[in-house]
Amino acid sequence: MLSELSKAKADALSILDAALKAADPYLAVRNAIEVEGNILRIFGEEFEMRGSVYFLALGKAACAMSRAVADLLGERIKEGVIVTKYGYARNCPDIPNIRVIEAGHPLPDENSLLAGKLGLELAKKVGPDDILLVLISGGGSALVLLPEEGIGLGDKIRTNELLLKSGARIHEINTVRKHISAVKGGKLAKRVRRTVISLILSDVVGDPLEAIASGPTVKDPTTFEDAHRILKLYGVWGKLPESVKKHIERGLRGEAEETLKEDLSNVHNFIVGSNRLACEKARRKAEGLGYNAEILTTTLEGEAGEIALAIGSIVQEIVGYDRPLRKPAVLIAGGEWTVTIEGEAGLGGPNQEFALSVARKIEGLNAVVLSVDTDGTDGPTDAAGGIVDGETLERLKRAGVDIEEVLKRHDSYRALERVGALLRTGPTGTNVNSLVIAVIPRDPEST
Repeated sequence: MLSELSKAKADALSILDAALKAADPYLAVRNAIEVEGNILRIFGEEFEMRGSVYFLALGKAACAMSRAVADLLGERIKEGVIVTKYGYARNCPDIPNIRVIEAGHPLPDENSLLAGKLGLELAKKVGPDDILLVLISGGGSALVLLPEEGIGLGDKIRTNELLLKSGARIHEINTVRKHISAVKGGKLAKRVRRTVISLILSDVVGDPLEAIASGPTVKDPTTFEDAHRILKLYGVWGKLPESVKKHIERGLRGEAEETLKEDLSNVHNFIVGSNRLACEKARRKAEGLGYNAEILTTTLEGEAGEIALAIGSIVQEIVGYDRPLRKPAVLIAGGEWTVTIEGEAGLGGPNQEFALSVARKIEGLNAVVLSVDTDGTDGPTDAAGGIVDGETLERLKRAGVDIEEVLKRHDSYRALERVGALLRTGPTGTNVNSLVIAVIPRDPEST
């Protein structure tokens, strides 16, 4: 069984590699844009370039997306600001008048505040004949920070920290972020009355434009009432810094600026890459390797441990009964899972917790399951996720690891590291949510 698991693991990693390449932000932008003379064409829609082009790139894929724009537009670019996560400023375009800033993620920092100020200053420079290109990818909401008046950096960071630990989903977190920011929720677009074109690499389940990086150029359906409800629902309201609470209360009374509520004729938003495209490429790769492959969903959400049990149950069903797919089979799912933390936690992330949890469910089975954050960073760790098989639980036991206790402490990183089950990709340069890939080989006697 070990040799079969080794091949299944190699195939799982090969399928993952294909998915990550499908989410390559450089290619996503290059495939979206055509330049012909003074015409900028994006998915067939034409824009005349009468003046200069400015660009603001924010997110974990900011450098790759910027490089594609620089390769296509060259000297037309007048000025740009690139904001990305620490360690991700690799291969940024080397052209004049481009400022590159690395900032904090998932918690913002002083550089996030600097990025917010510079981004707004850049937007104000766009003239009547100019175009502002906004390149948006996952992580942008934390990386670019400009709190509403009266809210300090420390209070904004504390609010983000509380939300991240609450178990709230990313679009719920972004609902709150938008209502305490001066640039999110379409407020950046409000401040630019010239042509604005946003190219968006989606990291949010279902690709709702207003939720990706908190939608700086998109109209927003959420309200202060929604933000207040979310804060109450997840038990955060009573822990909020006073300045944030007061701003929300002012919004509830109609005394603070709401997010953008209408489409602006000068603003154009395009999705250039997503989890769906990555999953579709993964399925094609799996089929090319001879597997029966199925995408279960690209909108998977919930607690990592609970989702792991569900996926593990489907793996059990395929191993035992060849349903819903006959072996050899590959299951693919995309989405975003969370971990609700109460009290002090160990080291790990949602994908590592998923991997450790599913290891219990597939114990003794001829199967391999990986769970990975496509940006290469799962939680505050150097791992992208974990990869486990039917032997992992036994190896953990032999190493003296009490898996139930580890899961209770949310200390999945150290447990997986003990048995060589961490998955490290390094920064991938993209971010389209998380992926699960389960590989179930043929039965040994049928090979």
